[in-house]
Amino acid sequence: MNIRIICVGKIKEKYLVQGISEYSKRLSRYAKIQVIEVEDEKAPESLSPTEEQLIREKEGTRLKKHFRQDGVKIILAIDGKSLSSEEFSNQIQQYGVSGKSQFDFIIGGSLGLDENIIKEADLLLSFSKFTFPHQLMRLILLEQIYRAFRIAKGEPYHK
Repeated sequence: MNIRIICVGKIKEKYLVQGISEYSKRLSRYAKIQVIEVEDEKAPESLSPTEEQLIREKEGTRLKKHFRQDGVKIILAIDGKSLSSEEFSNQIQQYGVSGKSQFDFIIGGSLGLDENIIKEADLLLSFSKFTFPHQLMRLILLEQIYRAFRIAKGEPYHK
């Protein structure tokens, strides 16, 4: 499998960089992993709804440039479908059974994603109704993908 995480912004926090590196290394035995970072727009604290939308559109345009036509687009969205780790593993396996091996996971910036990006989703995936920093979501996502492969292979994982 070929998995790409396409996300807005760079990670600056050392602890997150280390965690992302660790799970990327662990995942490399199951799939080819690539993280693609697109530039984020500067977003001052006080923005009008129109300004926020403009930022989401600009970031969305950058993200979309990296989408593969033949890739399964799994977009992280707070209003997406909530799955258990086992259900997520089964979903990935089902895509594989149907001949799909290219996965693009998309993580938006601090203001979320443009509606035009959300419409591209094969699956809108929610990890929680909580709001998480998008940098932290990258680490959480990698851990869950790793866990999904362990589950699929019948290998032990921490419950």
